[in-house]
Amino acid sequence: MWTDIWTAIQREFSDLGDVSQITTVVVRLVVAVALGAMLGYEREHVGASAGLRTHMLVSLGSALFVLIPLQAGMHISDLSRVLQGVTAGVGFLGAGAILKSHDENHIRGLTTAAGLWLTAAVGVAAGMGREATAVLSALFALAILSLLKYTKSPPAKGKHGGDQDH
Repeated sequence: MWTDIWTAIQREFSDLGDVSQITTVVVRLVVAVALGAMLGYEREHVGASAGLRTHMLVSLGSALFVLIPLQAGMHISDLSRVLQGVTAGVGFLGAGAILKSHDENHIRGLTTAAGLWLTAAVGVAAGMGREATAVLSALFALAILSLLKYTKSPPAKGKHGGDQDH
């Protein structure tokens, strides 16, 4: 009986069978977490509502959502349904970050929501083994967030338009 239990436990943890598979998974997840941390640190540094931990979790979760089906043998053409679910789920998170003030008609949190959306895409790229694309995209995002934060859109006709995120 104990042999059967031990064999079942080994079988349950056999998804990472060899060093090559372990290395692949670790590299993809570390890249996703590191890039999410880089973007999240910038957002936290400016006082945005979603910071370091949130961006790390979004990137890691997105990487897992594509990595696991790929490990299980899902064809790349069938992965579109998974990507739709990730996009919708992150959209829900982003919607929670957007606040509209009724008294002044301005919106806060659009950059945070867009950053979460992009961080999910970076995680997807890392999870699919497109680490160079993930790094390049995250660097572009960091440049946009940090270099362009000093430029503001002109207010829209009597309203406080533009992005009110930090």
